[in-house]
This record gives sequence, C-alpha cells and structure tokens, in this order.
Amino acid sequence: MISVENRCKWCNINNPEYIKYHDEEWGVSNFNEQYLYEMLILESFQAGLSWECILNKRENFRKAYDNFNIDKVCRYDDQKIAELLTDEGIIRNSRKIKASIENSKIFRQIANEFGSFYNYLKTFTGDKIIYEVGKTTNDISDKISADLQKRGMKFVGSTTIYSFLQATGFIYSHEQDCFKHLTVAT
Repeated sequence: MISVENRCKWCNINNPEYIKYHDEEWGVSNFNEQYLYEMLILESFQAGLSWECILNKRENFRKAYDNFNIDKVCRYDDQKIAELLTDEGIIRNSRKIKASIENSKIFRQIANEFGSFYNYLKTFTGDKIIYEVGKTTNDISDKISADLQKRGMKFVGSTTIYSFLQATGFIYSHEQDCFKHLTVAT
C-alpha cells in the first residue's frame, strides 16, 4: 500500500503550497473558463522556469493581473506594462508580460469562435482524459501548440501546453508510486 507521503517526484515536500497544489489541484479536471485562462497565462510565464517558482508567485500574479480578469488584461496599456515590469512579486520579463496581454486577446477570440476555450480544447482531446506518465509532450500538445502559435500566441510551445493540459486535468499524469496514481483499464 502506498502511503500519503508518496507523491510525484517533482513535488517538493518541503513546500506546503506545492504539496497542496499536487494533492488538490494538479490533474484534477477543471474546465472552468476562468481557471483555464489563469493556468494558460501562468504556464506561459513558466517557460524556462520551474512551476514551483510560478506557484510561489501565484497570489502576486493574481493581484498584479486583476485576478485574471480577461477583459481588464486585454486592455492593459504601456502604463500597465511599465507597472508590471516593476512588480517584484511576479516574473518581470517584458516579452512574457507583453505576450500575456496578446495571448489574452487571442484566448478571448478563440473562446468567442468556439463558444468557450474548453470547447476549443475538446476539438483536440476528443473530450477524453488522457492517462499517461513520464512524457513532456504528445501529439495533442504538439497540435494545440502549433495552432495557438499560428493564431499568434507566444510562450506556448508543446511542453508548456502539455504542462497546461496536465494542470487542468486533460492529461492525468500522477506517477505510479504517487498516492494519487490511477490505473485505467484499456
């Protein structure tokens, strides 16, 4: 029997926020538009960094980004960008900040086109949860990444999109030794 202390190897057990994220959020299907939007923006900031770094700054991001109110973020101007660049609580990368604003506009366009961003993602996933461990990309993340980039999004490579799909529960990847691991009959 696997004890509750056994978690995925990536989970830093010395960080209570990371443990809570791993145990209660990561891999849990949450297709709420607001959540999908927040996670896509946060994952795009993760590019080249660790998720733990982003998670530790999550509340600061929420404050800086008006609680991820997409309508407000889409209206961010040069003054707001300058303000974000001085906010020590978030990642102050000008390319990522500017991309987050443009990505927000594209997210909204996609949601309008498909009725929701979730509906857009379902066109790639077939509305099925994928159970796989030990990968950082797959055909689905490759296709979504390529489509998002074609639409103009930045910092949405296949690895970033794969992480996003894991975080939001489209892909369930808890490791075999983890107490959250599920075995699905094929």
